[in-house]
Amino acid sequence: MDRSIYLDNHATTRLDPRVLDAMIPYFTEDYGNASSRNHSYGWKAEEGVDQARSDVAALIKADPKEIVFTSGMTESDNLAIKGIAEMYREKGNHLIAVETDIRSLLDPLHSLERHGFTVTIIPVDSKGRVDPEKVREAIRPETILVCTMAVNHEIGTIQPLEEIGKITREKGVLFHVNASYAAGVMPLDVNRMNIDLLSMNAHLIYGPKGVGVLYVRRKNPRVRLTAQIDGGGHERGLRSGTLNTPGIVGMGMACRILRENWDGEIRFLQNLRDKLENGILEELDYVSINGDVEHRSPAVSNLSFAFVEGEALLMGLKEIALSSGSACTSSTLEPSYVLRALGVGTDLAHSSIRFSVGRFNTEEEIAYSVRRVKEAVSRLRDMSPLYEMAKEGIDLKTVQWNSH
Repeated sequence: MDRSIYLDNHATTRLDPRVLDAMIPYFTEDYGNASSRNHSYGWKAEEGVDQARSDVAALIKADPKEIVFTSGMTESDNLAIKGIAEMYREKGNHLIAVETDIRSLLDPLHSLERHGFTVTIIPVDSKGRVDPEKVREAIRPETILVCTMAVNHEIGTIQPLEEIGKITREKGVLFHVNASYAAGVMPLDVNRMNIDLLSMNAHLIYGPKGVGVLYVRRKNPRVRLTAQIDGGGHERGLRSGTLNTPGIVGMGMACRILRENWDGEIRFLQNLRDKLENGILEELDYVSINGDVEHRSPAVSNLSFAFVEGEALLMGLKEIALSSGSACTSSTLEPSYVLRALGVGTDLAHSSIRFSVGRFNTEEEIAYSVRRVKEAVSRLRDMSPLYEMAKEGIDLKTVQWNSH
C-alpha cells in the first residue's frame, strides 16, 4: 500500500465529498445568519437549516420540529440528561444507565449525583447486552429517565431498544438513546422504539465535526427540557447560539446520503468487516471476538489477541489507523471499562483492538490489513514464552509462578 489505511471509523469518519459540496456555498455565498429574517442572506441560510432538519428527521422517522441542533454528541447527551433532571426534579430524582455506556452519558449522570440525584447503573451480560427485565426491575416510582447507547462505541453491540422502550413507556419513564454510533448502521424509528430523546452527531456519518442533534419528542408524551445554554433563544429556546449553518447543512446531507443508499451501504460495510474478521481468525489462533456477534454493528470488530500487548501491536501497525478502545478514553492506560464489564480479564482487555470499517475503505485495504496483523501478532508472540507454553498444551492457570 502506498498510503496509510484508516480503520478507525468509530473515532471519526472522513467527510464525504458530496457533503463538502453541499456545505461550501454556506461559507462563501449563502453565508447569512439563519436567524436574520430581514434579508435574503438570512432567508437562504434558514432554508438550508430547514432542509437539514427535515433530512435528519427522516433518518430517524421523526418530525422536523423535534430536531434541535447542537455542537455534537457530548452536548446533546448533556442537554438531554441535565435538561430532564432539572425539569422533572419535582417528579423524581432517579436516573438509570448501562455500565458500558459512553462517557458523554455516564459522566453527566455522575455529575448529577453530586447534586442530590441517584443513579442506577445496570450491568450487561458477557456479550455487552443489557437484559430489558433488569431495566424494569431498576425502575422506581421516582425514576424520571432511562439512558443507553443504541450501538456501543467499542464493541458494536446493539442494545434491545424496542424492548426497553416498551418498558419505559409502560412505566411512564422517559427514554434517552445515544445513537451516534448507530445512525449509519442500523434503522432507527423513534416512534416504534418509544424513544423520547435521541442524540447523534455528524462526524460519525461522514459529515463535519462540531455539529450534532438532539431529538426531543413533542407529543405522546411531550418532553420538556431545561436549557443548559442561555442566550438568544435559538432552537426553540433549548440551545441558544448562532446556528452553525454550514455544519448543519452538512449533517443534513450526510443523513440524506445514508437514507438514499441504505441497503447497499450496510451490505458493503458488513462484507468488509467479515472479510477482515474472518481473515484474521483464519490466520491466527488465540483470537477472540468481543461483543455480541448476533446483535452487532456491521462496521465493527473488536478482537483480543492473547499473549500480545495491544499498545505494542498498534505500534507494530503504524501504517494502519486503529484504536485500542474509545477515542474518548484513549488517554488512560487502564484496560477498557467496556471489556471489563463483559468479564474480559485484564490481560485480554489490554490485548484488544477495535477495527471499524467505513464507506471509503476497500477490499484491497482489508486484505493488506489482515496480512499485516498476522505478521505483527506473530512477531510479538515469537517473543512470548507464555504463547509457547500455551502451544505446548500447558494450562497457564495451573502454573505456580516463582516470585523470586
